[in-house]
Amino acid sequence: MQSENRIFDDLAKMMNGIAGTVAGAGREAEAAMRERAKEWIGRMDFVSREEFEAVKAMAATARAEAEALKARLDALEGAPKPASKPRTTPKK
Repeated sequence: MQSENRIFDDLAKMMNGIAGTVAGAGREAEAAMRERAKEWIGRMDFVSREEFEAVKAMAATARAEAEALKARLDALEGAPKPASKPRTTPKK
């Protein structure tokens, strides 16, 4: 009876070892796939989320400044212009 328990114990240890090896191989494969995906995306000129958000914020700031400048220009153009002397053209 004790010999059967030892066989089962050895079999359980072996299965645990195999499970650990498979899990380690899975993690290693996942890391390798992530690295390959990053390289592929890098070659495709994609941008990261942080870069996208930074450019988006810059564009929003530029848009706000442009709108403020347009409003200022409209206000200046709408203001009454100083009266100037009418030009007279010499007659021939």
